[in-house]
Amino acid sequence: MAGTVIDKPRTAQASSARKSKQYPKVKPMFGRKHTARGVWWLVPAIAVLIAFVYWPLLQNFAFSMMQWDIYSGQSEFVGLENFSKLAKDPVFYTALGNNFLYAFISLVFQVAGALVLAVLIESRRTERLRRCLRALYFIPSAISLTVSGLLFYFIYEPQLGMLNHLLSAVNLGHLAQPWLGQESTAMMGIIMMSQWQGFGYSTLLFAVAIQRIPRDLFEAAELDGIGPLRQFIHITVPLVREMTGLMVIVTISGAFQVFNEVMVMTSGGPNNSTQVLGTWLYENGFSRNDFGYAAAIATIIFVLTLVIGLLQMWYTKRRRVQW
Repeated sequence: MAGTVIDKPRTAQASSARKSKQYPKVKPMFGRKHTARGVWWLVPAIAVLIAFVYWPLLQNFAFSMMQWDIYSGQSEFVGLENFSKLAKDPVFYTALGNNFLYAFISLVFQVAGALVLAVLIESRRTERLRRCLRALYFIPSAISLTVSGLLFYFIYEPQLGMLNHLLSAVNLGHLAQPWLGQESTAMMGIIMMSQWQGFGYSTLLFAVAIQRIPRDLFEAAELDGIGPLRQFIHITVPLVREMTGLMVIVTISGAFQVFNEVMVMTSGGPNNSTQVLGTWLYENGFSRNDFGYAAAIATIIFVLTLVIGLLQMWYTKRRRVQW
């Protein structure tokens, strides 16, 4: 039609306007000066870590390659001789086996058993009862390992101990024996004491993890007719996976660093049957004055705990719970 002006399409005008429009740059909340100041606040923590963690680790590795008499100050570089000696030491393998046994039983009681007990506690109807049960099971964890070791030392005592008297009272006196005085039962007696002492702490941590699970999931499961066992398998276990991973790392690391319980109750006896890596390290370092060999044992402990911890952290990270 004559006199009609044909306009450009609105979409083309809008796109050209967007291209020509200059958006203001967003300034970062913290500039370089603030970031530099923040780094300076980390310096003391980094210095403490280097001085008290990483430098002693390097020193220990250096000491493991020396024949060192700490009392006279004489030392001699021997290379990997201490590790070669370690590979031929039968007591070292006994101690390593005891640590693995300790770790396995701790996983059964302080991870799997504690999770089941936490579920039973949190399934109680009244909050007051739940609080009482948590406090009741946590009481042993408030007792120091030294006191717990002495307590069970007297419980296991063959003549006056509570355990043998209890067996006699229920007509099982033929099972009474010197629990800590024979190789077949001494290590298991120590492990049982340790599980009693740490069971409540693990249960409390799992109880906290269970409380974080939305109650709507359990209510919906009940409406669908899903029983407590299936709720435990399909709801509780997957949603406390991160806490389970943390407890596995803590439990295994603690199992390879155990020391107080054995020293208080048996000091590694009888006949080195209850030696663990920590007590065998102490025996060689402070009783036999062979600090190079003790440093080699310490290096083995560090490598084992580091590898197991890294593997568990990698596995847990891959299976992180998304809420």
